[in-house]
Amino acid sequence: MFEVEQKFPVECLDEMCERLIALGGKLDDPLEQVDAYYRHPSRDFAQTDEALRIRRIGQRNLVTYKGPKIDSTTKTRREIELPLPPGNAGAAQFAELLTALGFTLVAEVHKVRRAVHLIWQARAVEAALDDVAGVGEFVELETSADEAELADAKACLASLAKELELTTTERRSYLEMLLGVG
Repeated sequence: MFEVEQKFPVECLDEMCERLIALGGKLDDPLEQVDAYYRHPSRDFAQTDEALRIRRIGQRNLVTYKGPKIDSTTKTRREIELPLPPGNAGAAQFAELLTALGFTLVAEVHKVRRAVHLIWQARAVEAALDDVAGVGEFVELETSADEAELADAKACLASLAKELELTTTERRSYLEMLLGVG
């Protein structure tokens, strides 16, 4: 499965939220997310365009691997995400395992995310309204697709972005922006 995503800087998250709801979107409660990114011991993820992170959302924990981006206009990439045991101990134990394997912590990205779920062109889309500490405010339009559906998924997001008058895409990750690279 591929994650198809486009990210845009925005001036006002509340205004974008209102526009998405007007299009039929359903708003989730805001969630604080802390993403801890790790450096591989023998290859440079910055060079290979990969990422490994532990995401903490309240008591929930997830480990996510993101493969290299596969095109130059969106952030389409393979994504593998698995649940970890809940609570601080669950995240800490997996971090300890990564450290034992030679991985090192690069940085943590802190954000508050409000997700709006909508159907656009018969496809489920999540619009993540992100306030990222030290980076800024962004909207990420995201959907999932099999390899055969990638072109349709990209066209769907491009159409929604046009409807929302979002024109300036940001391909760097929040980690890259926080570190001032990319």
